[in-house]
Amino acid sequence: MDILIVDGYNIIGAWPELNVLKNKDLAAARDTLVEKMAEYQGYSGYRVIIVFDAHFVRGTQKKYKNYKVEVIFTKENESADERIEKMAIELNNRKTQIYVATSDFTEQWAIFGQGALRKSARELLIEMHGMERDIGKKVKKIKERKPVAKIPLTKEVEEIFEKWRRGEK
Repeated sequence: MDILIVDGYNIIGAWPELNVLKNKDLAAARDTLVEKMAEYQGYSGYRVIIVFDAHFVRGTQKKYKNYKVEVIFTKENESADERIEKMAIELNNRKTQIYVATSDFTEQWAIFGQGALRKSARELLIEMHGMERDIGKKVKKIKERKPVAKIPLTKEVEEIFEKWRRGEK
């Protein structure tokens, strides 16, 4: 299984759309990153883990799943880099390839030492754009040959069914 560990705030700061959003609403930028990584996970089949530094969110360490993506806020005096390095060691085995998405040069060298591979923020963004294009093409094809339902559904009901299909709440 392939695992992608994402340095959350590093990616938010590096992706133009998220960086602009961060300056207005940091929580919205985090949520948007989680949504995009859920698409990535669904398309690529990778297990995705996003790690955020605790200094932007006060309190104890938190871990939760959103859109089936694991989201981790580090302990108060622990950096995302430290947590990512620990996770690269813990998760590394013969059957698993670890990728770390960050543009932090020091972090990239540290994770190489753990046997993980890196994806820069730019590489991940280019990969995301390619996936979004592919998804758009597939959806267009499906809609073109979509059979007419025997039971007419409102747009609202179709959206609810689509969320269920994706595993969203």
